[in-house]
Amino acid sequence: MLQSVRRFIASESAGGVALALAALVALVVSNSAWAPYYERFVQMPGELRIGGWLVLTKPLLRWVNELWMAVFFFVVGLEIKRELLAGELASPRQALLPAGAALGGMVVPALIYAAINLSDPVALRGWAIPAATDIAFALGVLMLLGSRVPVSLKVFLTAVAIIDDLGAIVVIALFYTAELSLPMLGAALLGCALLFALNRARVMSVGPYVIVGLVVWVCVLKSGVHATLAGVATALAIPLTRSDGGSPLEDAEHALHPWVAFAVLPVFAFVNAGVSLEGVSLATLADPVPLGIAAGLVFGKAIGVFGASWLLMRWAGAELPSEASRLQFFGVCLLCGVGFTMSLFIGALAFEGQGAGYETRLKIGVLGGSLTSAMLGTLVLLRAGRRSR
Repeated sequence: MLQSVRRFIASESAGGVALALAALVALVVSNSAWAPYYERFVQMPGELRIGGWLVLTKPLLRWVNELWMAVFFFVVGLEIKRELLAGELASPRQALLPAGAALGGMVVPALIYAAINLSDPVALRGWAIPAATDIAFALGVLMLLGSRVPVSLKVFLTAVAIIDDLGAIVVIALFYTAELSLPMLGAALLGCALLFALNRARVMSVGPYVIVGLVVWVCVLKSGVHATLAGVATALAIPLTRSDGGSPLEDAEHALHPWVAFAVLPVFAFVNAGVSLEGVSLATLADPVPLGIAAGLVFGKAIGVFGASWLLMRWAGAELPSEASRLQFFGVCLLCGVGFTMSLFIGALAFEGQGAGYETRLKIGVLGGSLTSAMLGTLVLLRAGRRSR
């Protein structure tokens, strides 16, 4: 189990570097003479046609956010199931600290954002944006610090981010869906029933699940619920173990991790992180939307994760991760404010159709808040490392 966790951490941290480079390239290109070409690229139309009964026409940005990211959510679903059944969240005692920390890290940032944007009903739709943690970026920072950070803190951060992703999935399902088409939703539910029938029949090949999952994806897309949730539903049906001791779930997870880390997430970052900084000033940064996002990520995450953890350690018998000091633990709590991927994703859903103004403010807030949290967390962990030596 420990070897599996180490492989997962190594893959995610390397992916964090690729993700950061893709976001940086997008930011540079969108503020250069190549900006018109970048905009044309992300808005390039694409069409999927099967006979005359299925026609899907969307720009590249939507294909990435709705189909490409379904692969990411499929892997997230695999991780959640593995951790719940056989990993760090398998027992209530193990799950207590990261679960409480993740809950605090979602509630407090959302409250801070809502308090700052209470007077604007459109801006208020983005209340969940700072509630997310980007596991690839955050673990990438931890891995760059090497042995200065105990392995137990890396495992804690991984567990918090996985629970955080589960919370984000629930938020998307409940609050960021369009008008529902009941027939298509019914068809999607039938597809999910077929997925779990395959599981009960002990079908060990991942192929049939993927085929049914693609049908579910189309039905969910047409139903009005965000299509990426089909990836999670498909993942939860994959069997954990087979009779020879192997694991179809872990095989699929290990096969897809490099693709997600080095293709899916960097492409998502490239098409979503491009924002023109022309005309951006201190007044722009003080606008309620970017201010609420940045404050939620930097202050809300640190206060929520550390505060909930302290309460659990004080009153519920939870314990500080082994070989970690309180200052190191606080540094990791700061890193939970790196919310790049999921924050941009939720923001795109929250402000869909609201114009480029909200999109620009969203990206400025997410980029500024995530970068600040990464720098503060790194500084605290470096200081904690020197103090421990």
